[in-house]
Amino acid sequence: MRREALTTAGFSAAALILWAVAAQYRPGSATPAILSDQGELFYPKFADPQAATTVEVLDYDEATATARPLKVELRRGRWIISSHNDYPVDAAERLVKTAAALVDLKKDAVASDSAEEHGNFGVIDPLDQNVATLTGRGKRVTLRDAHREVLADYIFGRPVEGKPGFRYLRVPGQKRTYVVKTDADPSARLADWLSGGVLQISAATVRKLTLVNYSIDETMGRILNNEVTTLTQSSGRWRAAEGEKVNEAAVRSIAATLSGLRVVDVRPKPPSLAADLRAGTIQLTLEGVMALRQRGYFVTPTGRLLANQGEMLVETADGLVYNLRFGEVAASGPEAMSAGKASENRHLFVTVRFDPAKAAQYGGDAERGQRLAKALNDKFAGWFYIINSGDFRNLQRKRSELVSASGAPAVDAPPPAPAEQ
Repeated sequence: MRREALTTAGFSAAALILWAVAAQYRPGSATPAILSDQGELFYPKFADPQAATTVEVLDYDEATATARPLKVELRRGRWIISSHNDYPVDAAERLVKTAAALVDLKKDAVASDSAEEHGNFGVIDPLDQNVATLTGRGKRVTLRDAHREVLADYIFGRPVEGKPGFRYLRVPGQKRTYVVKTDADPSARLADWLSGGVLQISAATVRKLTLVNYSIDETMGRILNNEVTTLTQSSGRWRAAEGEKVNEAAVRSIAATLSGLRVVDVRPKPPSLAADLRAGTIQLTLEGVMALRQRGYFVTPTGRLLANQGEMLVETADGLVYNLRFGEVAASGPEAMSAGKASENRHLFVTVRFDPAKAAQYGGDAERGQRLAKALNDKFAGWFYIINSGDFRNLQRKRSELVSASGAPAVDAPPPAPAEQ
């Protein structure tokens, strides 16, 4: 009898516990704390994407244990990438699209209230110096308005396994991690904020390529082992000197790389050198000479500018003549390291001029060519560019890879590494 009484009491206690738990979830009852904000907007006051005048993206590269920052802002009526030496860009459309993707983000579901699980979701703040781990850090994205007030601030984590279109997300300074439906993935790579290829060359308009490979006697300021390969294009066919066969695939690959050439970083030229280049003359100062030498460029006593990795001349149908000079290995900044082996990314020195005779020869739009050449030269004059190692190798081809004696195939070079932009 006593055992039966104890059993009855046990069932009663269990029933009471179950009733208490059920009472928390029945309609009209109080919402559990972990579900208190589910379905709400993260930033209800942020409703206009065009209010954003600054976007900051801080990504973290676990392979190199470095943070890669990018900051785009509107300053004095001009869009610049202030994290990259105030490089000017037309970023208004890109920034609005980025902001629009972050407007109306909702807290679709709660993943965890535990700070110990941040690493599992990839939402550790990349700026957090109090966390020792190098893994599990997310991408922090901050939008600000014209008054530098924060419109939205997120840490983007890993995609949710088994739920395409969802990823983990956390607000900096808060423990709670959410599951959010979003396709937003703001980039911290410079190339993704620049529209199209930096050279603004269309592969279809390239009419002549002259590849000049040489070595430099720096003491005497002269060229050694000069190798020149000239290729011309007409009616869709590439030709070399008489009696030589062209490796069409390799040459088309060069033209395609020129068309889509993107940069992993930029470095400003000294103001005096930039001013000289815009004026079309070089009156070198000590500062200019040092800046050139550090990047693998040398001026001969006759005033010719040489590059330690050779040159390429590119002529287009509209009469533009580009001179691309390939310089020294680029310093290993965070973005350069993440875009490929830092030891292989290279400086690129670009000049462009308009040649009316070329425009007439190729039947191009001379007016357009003249206008574009001026705009591009004004831009190129101020900057050393850094290009990806794969693009560098594809542009700096040896003669044996491009042409051969008639009837003999050109040497097949290994394909260049993909350009990780």
